[in-house]
Amino acid sequence: MTEAILQLQAIEKAFPGVKALDKASLNVYPGQVMALMGENGAGKSTLMKVLTGIYSLDAGQIVYQGETRSFNGPRDSQAAGISIIHQELNLLPELTIAENIFLGREMTSRFGRILWDEMNAKAAALLNRLKISHAPTTLVGSLSLGEQQMVEIAKAISFDSKVIIMDEPTDALTDVETQSLFSVINELRDQGCGIVYISHRMQEIFSICDAVTVLRDGSFVDECRVSEIDEDQLIERMVGRKLADQYPRIAITHKGCRLAVNNLSGPGVDNVSFSLNQGEILGFSGLMGAGRTELMKIIFGAAAKAQGQVELNGQSVSLNNPQQALAAGIAYISEDRKGDGLLLELSVKENMSISALAKLSRGVQLRHSDEVSEVEKFIEAFNIKTPSRDARIGNLSGGNQQKVAIAKGLMTLPQVLILDEPTRGVDVGAKKEIYDLINRFKAQGMSIILVSSDMPELLGMSDRILVMHQGQISGEFDALEADQETILACAVGKTLHKDIA
Repeated sequence: MTEAILQLQAIEKAFPGVKALDKASLNVYPGQVMALMGENGAGKSTLMKVLTGIYSLDAGQIVYQGETRSFNGPRDSQAAGISIIHQELNLLPELTIAENIFLGREMTSRFGRILWDEMNAKAAALLNRLKISHAPTTLVGSLSLGEQQMVEIAKAISFDSKVIIMDEPTDALTDVETQSLFSVINELRDQGCGIVYISHRMQEIFSICDAVTVLRDGSFVDECRVSEIDEDQLIERMVGRKLADQYPRIAITHKGCRLAVNNLSGPGVDNVSFSLNQGEILGFSGLMGAGRTELMKIIFGAAAKAQGQVELNGQSVSLNNPQQALAAGIAYISEDRKGDGLLLELSVKENMSISALAKLSRGVQLRHSDEVSEVEKFIEAFNIKTPSRDARIGNLSGGNQQKVAIAKGLMTLPQVLILDEPTRGVDVGAKKEIYDLINRFKAQGMSIILVSSDMPELLGMSDRILVMHQGQISGEFDALEADQETILACAVGKTLHKDIA
């Protein structure tokens, strides 16, 4: 086998109350894509932060290009040729794309004047390479989450690194953007770059990666060629057990219309009507920019409607802000947990209970014992890996943060739960736990809207699927009769679809 360009050997790292890494190891080879797999909390992101000098290691060693190395931070590791694309975006919205890409290393003349034309031209070349249509002078704050992710990728590529770490790079990307990224990955591999690819999307691992390293509970489990393992074997090594029935669909046990949306219009939404039944999971599919999230925010009162009406249990409701929606029994879990869903400086308990304070209070007095009891129930049910309920949520892994965000919505015991990309950045074992919990509430009559770009998830968990294109509903399907090709045809605006009779 080719000699590794980078080796992380028996790395150990502990934080107060938890040992995050326990003899974790990773080899990265030039001209190859190494998948780094493991459940949320397995230590993947922590290992990468040790590598790039964000965290110091407690034991073990880093060998880079044949020499034992340590880095004092991301700039130090970047200067050595190691770049990382973090799962959480690290961009300044008030700056342009080009300014973000070259922040701190702007192109200047010998007199210190920024060479805007040269910098914008180089940024434009990077954007063209990733098939991004925006001008380099576009403000990052005006871009969608997926487009911002592509800017992060462009930024990492601009360093001409020998090793590039991609932490959940496609979580916010459309299928088209994902294929553009894969093309760039193949170019980088052909140029001899070593790539670490962290993802929970099994299809991507088997389509783009050469080898896979598995971590479990902070420890090294295995390294093998992707061609020598199948999906079931990989999942078993990740979670330490066989995982049966990944999408545990249950039948609808309740009938009757719970939510009716009539001729709703607003920013990004054009005259949308649909109904949601009691105890039903209604999936929403569509390409990025199709209007799915915009529609959900209007329903939740987080965005203003231009026209239309929302009915809950046959009664018209006025939902002008999220507080009114929560009071009516509608909860929304945002696709952007960092920006909209969580307060990262607060504790797990405070984040989880904040939307349910009215239900947990007697008058103005919070029933602390009830709050603690409910939080502990959800920590156990979701298997949230945290030192305690009082731990700062910003210190948890991304997947465990997502579990808290979903629990926050469920704790309000809503009649309608809107889940926008609920399993983004969540491992296969945690997904199964989330699906089981969703089904538990579905069986009790809760109505659920599932917005997802994960097609197997959408087909596996939904009872019906609506497809959006350019702000409108372009198709409706019974999930048991739907297929990926037909749904994608609707998503791009084709009229071919299987309407429900």
